[in-house]
Amino acid sequence: MDLDVLNMFVIAGGTLAIPILAFVASFLLWPSALIRIYYWYWRRALGMQVRYANYDDYQFCYSYRGRPGYRPSILMLHGFSAHKDMWLSIVKFLPKNLHLVCVDMPGHEGTTRSDLDDYSISGQAKRIHQFVECIKLNRRPFHLVGTSMGGNVAGVYAAQYPEDICSLTLICPAGLPSTTDSKFIKQLRELQESKRIDRIPLIPSTPEEMADMLKLCSYVRFKVPQQILQGLVDVRIPHNDFYRKLFLEIVDEKSRHSLHENMSKIKAPTQVIWGKQDQVLDVSGASVLESAIPDCHVYILENCGHTVVVERPRKTANLILEFLSLLHSMDNNKKQA
Repeated sequence: MDLDVLNMFVIAGGTLAIPILAFVASFLLWPSALIRIYYWYWRRALGMQVRYANYDDYQFCYSYRGRPGYRPSILMLHGFSAHKDMWLSIVKFLPKNLHLVCVDMPGHEGTTRSDLDDYSISGQAKRIHQFVECIKLNRRPFHLVGTSMGGNVAGVYAAQYPEDICSLTLICPAGLPSTTDSKFIKQLRELQESKRIDRIPLIPSTPEEMADMLKLCSYVRFKVPQQILQGLVDVRIPHNDFYRKLFLEIVDEKSRHSLHENMSKIKAPTQVIWGKQDQVLDVSGASVLESAIPDCHVYILENCGHTVVVERPRKTANLILEFLSLLHSMDNNKKQA
């Protein structure tokens, strides 16, 4: 073989080897860094831009895509201990000309965390209203989406600030009493009886506990490598004290049934999406909402757990788009009548 050709192969091989070795090293030694890179990459790939908004000395972190247009903007509120990037799996299946806004909830990720803040559901709804005013999202009524804890906040927001929103999507929302105890509620009761409430199943501190949490939240069984589980835990551990404080706040008497206490005040057309095999919040909550909200459309997803956004992103995105399209058609019919 010609020496120049051999040198070319050696150089090319070395060039390829560097990123491969870097990836392997990150996977083995710094899996949490790999997870952050993963979210950064998908934000870039999907055209989501990160911005900050300030209300007095309080900072909100959010990502967005598109600009306000003739169709309603969409604001998305994530669940307990998650962050704005959890919506990327759904963003992937939404049209690029829709104006999307995903905000870090109070105390989460890039949004201000303060010991003096009110983390009750009502307090969080007030903070989200401040964010909406900061970025002037309520110049026109927008569509509000919330999941789990974020669904509780979204429902209370819709009840307290009805002029801001045109429609609402609640995905497995918290804040409702249930006639059937979920697996998670049973676990909490057992922990309370044994006085081990510090071992909250949704706040893992080891890879094994992380695996258990994923099984609890998801019907679909994802095979997650040990190193990725470790990375997921490493990302969360610095925030676990805050998560415990927040959890105790939202299950307190003041917030536990916030959505139930406010659901009769919700006047906007409402869509409810729930995984039939939800082990965190029992699916019976969907019928509670359906009976209380006048214009309520319920969709129960088979073979799906609590993490609807992760397990069925395409279906969820399509349901939201179909709901918005239905409302648009109804508005046009009213105008023509």
